[in-house]
Amino acid sequence: MRIFSRGSQTLFCFSIALSLVFILVLLAGCASPKPNETADKTAVDVPEWSKGAVWYEIFPERFRNGDTSNDPDFSSLNGSYPQDLSSDWQVSNWTSDWYVLQPWEKRNGHDYFYNVDSRRYGGDLQGIIDKLGYMQELGVGAIYLTPIFQSPSSHKYDSSAYHHVDVNFGPDPKGDLELMNSEDPSDPSTWKVTKADQLAFKLIREAHKRNIKVVFDGVFNHVGIRNFAFQDVVKNRQKSKYADWFTVFDWNKTNSIGILLDYSGWAGIPYLPEWRKDSSGINPGAKSYIFASVKKWMDPNGDGNPEDGIDGWRLDVAFDVPHNFWKEFRNFTKSINPNAYLVAEIWRNPDQLPPYLQGDEFDALMNYNFAYFTYDYVVDQKTRVNTSEFSRSLLFLNGALPANSSLAMMNLVDSHDTQRIQSALANPDLGRFRESTLYFISKDFNPFYSIRGPTDGELRKLKMVVALQMAYPGAPMIYYGDEAGMWGANDPACRKPMIWQEFNYSSESHYPDQRERTPDKVAFMADLFDYYKKLIQFRKEHKALSTGSYEPFAADDASSTFGFARKQGNDTVVLLLRNSETSGKYLVPAGIFQNGEIEDLLSGRTYSSQNGVYSVELENYSAAILYLGK
Repeated sequence: MRIFSRGSQTLFCFSIALSLVFILVLLAGCASPKPNETADKTAVDVPEWSKGAVWYEIFPERFRNGDTSNDPDFSSLNGSYPQDLSSDWQVSNWTSDWYVLQPWEKRNGHDYFYNVDSRRYGGDLQGIIDKLGYMQELGVGAIYLTPIFQSPSSHKYDSSAYHHVDVNFGPDPKGDLELMNSEDPSDPSTWKVTKADQLAFKLIREAHKRNIKVVFDGVFNHVGIRNFAFQDVVKNRQKSKYADWFTVFDWNKTNSIGILLDYSGWAGIPYLPEWRKDSSGINPGAKSYIFASVKKWMDPNGDGNPEDGIDGWRLDVAFDVPHNFWKEFRNFTKSINPNAYLVAEIWRNPDQLPPYLQGDEFDALMNYNFAYFTYDYVVDQKTRVNTSEFSRSLLFLNGALPANSSLAMMNLVDSHDTQRIQSALANPDLGRFRESTLYFISKDFNPFYSIRGPTDGELRKLKMVVALQMAYPGAPMIYYGDEAGMWGANDPACRKPMIWQEFNYSSESHYPDQRERTPDKVAFMADLFDYYKKLIQFRKEHKALSTGSYEPFAADDASSTFGFARKQGNDTVVLLLRNSETSGKYLVPAGIFQNGEIEDLLSGRTYSSQNGVYSVELENYSAAILYLGK
C-alpha cells in the first residue's frame, strides 16, 4: 500500500524521507517470525479455483465513471491529504492530459504535485459493472478491487468505516450518508444496507454470472482520521468507548496535521491511525468490528450461503499485523466460506515467506519477488543479471513456497504501488525494484525520470514479459490498463484514468512543471489487448499452465535464451525467451516433447523434430510458446 504523493518543491525532501520510511517498513516489517511447528509445512489448502487464475486489479476511482450523478463533491475530500477545503475544485476531466493543470487547478494557484492528490475522476461501481463484459472478453477469472469502503481519499486506504461502501461509489450519496448517521457503527444490529452496499452486492452477482471471482482489499492495520472510532476519540478523549482501540502517546499534544493527539500512525503517517496491537493481535473491540464487517461482505444475507458474497480478501500491509490475528482471521473467514482466497501483501525475499504460508494464515501472497527477478533480467540493461542467474532465481522462488501456494501466488509486474511496467521499460537502471531507492526515484518529481510513452522496442519487451507472466507457475495479475497500453510513473501517475477504446484522449504533451514536450498519443492499444486475450485463452485451454510442473531446461548466457516446460499428463507447454538484440535459433532438447509437430502460439510457426530435437526460431526480444499440434 502506498498512500499519497508529495512532489512540490517545498515538499520534495519530505517526500523522499517519507518514501524511504515507507519502503523500509515494507521491506523490514516486523521481525521475521519463527515457523509454527504445528502447521503443515508441505502444503497449504488453497481454493482450487485460485490455482492459476488470471487476476485483474482495479483502482475503482480511476477505472470507469458509470454514473456521473454520484460524482464526489469537495466536502467528500475532508480528511484526506492535502486537507485543503478552501481552494477552487471540481471533478477532473477523464480524457484530459494527465500533466496539464486543469482550469480549476490553475485558478487555485497550486502546482501539479499539490493538486494531483485532490483530483477525483468519478470512477464508481457502476462503471465496473458496465465493463464486466470487457473483462470477460479479456478472459480474466478474478477481480481484485483496491479498497472500496467509505473514505475521503481517492485510494481509500484510509477507511472511515469497513462496513459500508463509499457513498460516491453508489447511486445515492446523500441518502446513504443519512442512513449511516442513524447507526451505531460498533453495534452490527443497527447497521443498514446503503444503496452503495446494494450496488456492491450487484457487482458480485453480475461477476459471478460471468464466472469471475471478486476479492476485496482488507486494510485492517489502520484507518483514516475520519474513521468513526477515531473521530469519537478526538471528540471525547479518554472518555470515548473507543479510547483503547488506538495507541495514544500524549492526549495534550497537537500533531503535525493539527489534531490534539499524539498517536501511532502507520509508518508515522498521521493520516493513518493504527489499531492498537500487541503480540496477541488487534485490540478486541476493533477486532470484533473487523470480523463483523468481514462477515457482512462474505455472507450478505446471513444465511450461511456464501455464494452471494465476495470470494476472498487481499490483506494490506499484512507484515505489520501480528500473526495471531491472521490465524484467527483465517479460521473465521474459512468458517464462512472454505473456498475463500486469502492473499497477503508481503514485500520480502523468498526465504522470508514460508512463515506466512504454513496453512494457518494465508493461501498465497502478492508475488513481488516475481516482479523483482523479471525487472532484474528484462528491465535493467547495464546492471542486468545473466540468464543463468535469472533461471536460478525463478527456480529458487518456486521451490521456496509450498506446492499449492506456488500455484496460487498473485504474479504481478506492476500494481497501484509501483511504476507501470511500460514506464519501467522506458527507465532502466534507475535501481533494483527490491531496493528502497527505486520507490521515489521512479516518481514523476524526479527530473531524470522519463514520463514518455513506450517505443516499439519497449513494447516488444513488454510482450516478452507478459508471455513469461502467463506461463510461470502461479496466478498472473494484470493491473488495469496494462492490456490497453497505459504507462505511468510511480504513485500517483500509475493511477491515471483507464484508457477506453470508445473515448478520445488528449495527448500527453507537458511535463509536471507545465513545460511542453514532444506529445505522446494516448489511445487504447487494440493489438496489445488482443495479445493478452490470446495468451489468457491459451492458458484456459492448457491446464499445464495452471497446475502443471515447472521444469526449466534453457539458461544460455551466450544467446540470452531462457526456457522452461510446464507439464501435466500429456499436456506440455514450453516457454522460450530471447532476451537479446540479436535473433537466432534454439534447440529444444529431446525428451521435452513427445515426437510430433509442435506449434508456436505467438509466431504461428510449426516445427518438426529431428531425432526428438526441435530447432526453434527466436527473434530479438521475443517469446515463443510451444505446444504439440493437434
